[in-house]
Amino acid sequence: MLKDNPMMKKLVATGEERIGKLVQQLMSNEKFVSGVQTIVSRGLSAKGTVDKSIRSALSAMNLPSTADLETLREKIDEVEKLLGTLEGKIDQLVDTKKK
Repeated sequence: MLKDNPMMKKLVATGEERIGKLVQQLMSNEKFVSGVQTIVSRGLSAKGTVDKSIRSALSAMNLPSTADLETLREKIDEVEKLLGTLEGKIDQLVDTKKK
């Protein structure tokens, strides 16, 4: 209902235009872009520090980290494949002895 209102359409169009101009001005401002880059860089650095601290805490409590669990999952997959191969070979041997 509001979407069909011509006054509302004009307000939305005007708002979009002004926001577009503001974003364009901000993105052309070197200080703003530099500040955003600094914030993102520091955020990523902080995340790395937090991740490292969590891994250390988990290790101190003798608990596995996500990476440890992923490694274990990969090893289990490898063992399952080997068991499947062995099972196939055993089945072939049993079939050969039956004949």
